[in-house]
Amino acid sequence: MDAIKQFLQWVKESDNIVFFGGAGVSTESGIPDFRSVDGLYNQQYDYPPETILSHSFYRSKPEEFYRFYRNKMLCLDAEPNITHIKLAELEKAGKCKGIVTQNIDGLHQKAGSKNVMELHGSVLRNYCEHCNAFMSAEEILHSEGVPLCKECGGPVKPDVVLYEEGLNQKTLQDAVYYISHADMLIVGGTSLAVYPAAGLIDYYNGDRLVLINKSATPMDKRADLLIQEGLGSVFSQIDVEGF
Repeated sequence: MDAIKQFLQWVKESDNIVFFGGAGVSTESGIPDFRSVDGLYNQQYDYPPETILSHSFYRSKPEEFYRFYRNKMLCLDAEPNITHIKLAELEKAGKCKGIVTQNIDGLHQKAGSKNVMELHGSVLRNYCEHCNAFMSAEEILHSEGVPLCKECGGPVKPDVVLYEEGLNQKTLQDAVYYISHADMLIVGGTSLAVYPAAGLIDYYNGDRLVLINKSATPMDKRADLLIQEGLGSVFSQIDVEGF
């Protein structure tokens, strides 16, 4: 059977689908990924992006961190694409039980998905390091230098997991729970190179592991179904009303 037809058949038959996605989910919304040819890692800055987005760099050079962060990480005008929209439709239909994402853009929620586990946090949440007061992403975008809390004047930090920082344990436990109970796991738009996130697929026990990614990943041989195409071209063929 054709791979896309097989994929659609499995989606139709499954009622406990979990989607695990990375940067490739949002590239069709105009948000650059990190490792593709035109991704953030291949653009020129005073420091490599991986260095700038580290905890130690944030502590030692917060103004430089925020200059990069505002320019490259706050894509607040981005809209959900067909993959986000179809996943929200699958959740509403009772088929998709959870989304585990490495992305920090909030586009799954913007599309209407409710049960989203954000492994690396979200640019939409920012908190004062002194009094924990909330600051919106728009306020961060339009501030200068290090954003300061309106309540107490303390520095504000994005609720994103920087390099050298650990993942939120509750989010990680929830992701393990949903993946381990899924009857179908769709992995899409991720190089499966960043741990511990990439190790989450080890918790899937079923026989419908679908891997959708344009380029090869270290996990390709483990997939029950491998589709090397763009996510949009695959998800656009899902007709939830036809199930």
